[in-house]
Amino acid sequence: MSRAEAVAAYGQAWRERDETARLALLQQVWADDGIYCDPQVLLPDRAALARHIGSFQTSAPDWDIVITSEPLEHHDAAHFRWSIRDGSGADVVTGLDVAVFDERGRITRLTGFFTG
Repeated sequence: MSRAEAVAAYGQAWRERDETARLALLQQVWADDGIYCDPQVLLPDRAALARHIGSFQTSAPDWDIVITSEPLEHHDAAHFRWSIRDGSGADVVTGLDVAVFDERGRITRLTGFFTG
């Protein structure tokens, strides 16, 4: 899997409402011990990330997260932009994620920044 494909599947996991399907997406692209970090949380593995995504979806059921840029890559890392949109499609929060990948193309660490 390419890094761009991994980023796309990760983004799809944020949109997937079915818990089993969401975890299946993350199993494809997230290393077993991959770390997720944003200004509000630090999560130790993919199961914790899957639960975090589910909690976000429950707290904001009409909101959607979309990746808004292609990943810009070099060496073992890439960054990309995203947006949280409300039910009308308006941006509520925007951000930038930096992902580090293992040799199989799976995310080993993702650090998110809220930019707007």
